[in-house]
Amino acid sequence: MRIGLVYDLFDDYPWIEGEPFDADAENEPEETVEALESAFKALGHETLRIGPARNLLTRMDEPGFDVGLSIAEGARSRNREGEAPTLFELMGVPFLGSDALTMSLSLDKAWTKDLARAAGVATPAYSIVSEGGVGSPGTVVRRPSDFPLFVKPRYEGSAKGLTEASRVESVDMLEAQVSHIATTYQQDVLVEAFVEGAEFTVAVVGHDPARTLPVIQRAIEPTSGIGLHVLDRKGLPEIERKWALPGDLTAELETKLQRDALAIFHKLECRDFARLDFRVDRNGAPWFLEINPLPTFAPDGTFAIMAELMGQSYPDFLAEVLEEALRRVSP
Repeated sequence: MRIGLVYDLFDDYPWIEGEPFDADAENEPEETVEALESAFKALGHETLRIGPARNLLTRMDEPGFDVGLSIAEGARSRNREGEAPTLFELMGVPFLGSDALTMSLSLDKAWTKDLARAAGVATPAYSIVSEGGVGSPGTVVRRPSDFPLFVKPRYEGSAKGLTEASRVESVDMLEAQVSHIATTYQQDVLVEAFVEGAEFTVAVVGHDPARTLPVIQRAIEPTSGIGLHVLDRKGLPEIERKWALPGDLTAELETKLQRDALAIFHKLECRDFARLDFRVDRNGAPWFLEINPLPTFAPDGTFAIMAELMGQSYPDFLAEVLEEALRRVSP
């Protein structure tokens, strides 16, 4: 088969004046596309580079490929991750990964947390501050719990909008950070109870049934308790930081995290692959943070690390994940 690859490279981001430094954080390096091409080639398929989702518009009548795969993030819309899946459906082309509804739901951190609770999974208490309400006379930011709190854009991923200032310890800090996020990222703001403890990420792949991969603990910066993947990003000051792995990943905890990950994966009706992030508090209780049904397939990303943990080369691992997804759309 011929696989149409839709993607946003860093060079593809359509910058406009005034956007934050990390507006392109979810885009991919060239190496990610090359890894996908190598995996499909190993499976006996050829690939066609489409590029950003908007390029599909010129192929509506004659796609030129049999199956689509989008890792494109889009820009400036809470529906941006669903653009390519929607166009695939209009073209009548089967595609790998989750559909547009799941993509848009999962990008919304608030709705995702509500669905996680409906699936019986604990998630930190939160409140939403409407972008339009920030700065209005008498506006009060409702605190979902005691301090510390964590302030995030509502519709972003890849740690966009997160810095050391995201953790707030007072009303003044809270109001300042909420105002900064609302005005800088032009969207609602999520204020969440900050869970002191360890951070873990869980990948889910496959279908019928979906399954979890080994759980990975993420390093955190011990003073702030924020993950190093948040603080050590392009565009932030390069500082030599200490790091810590404060949690103990027991077999019992891993089973619990994997069970919760699958429950959310199914509740959101995800398909083929996703990555979920959790915090585990000092009492050992896990708390769901967010899910990404568009996990990076970069050769230095989480999936590559998981392949190493499983004793596989990354090309072989990625080929297995994609082969299983292909079986779903072309049994």
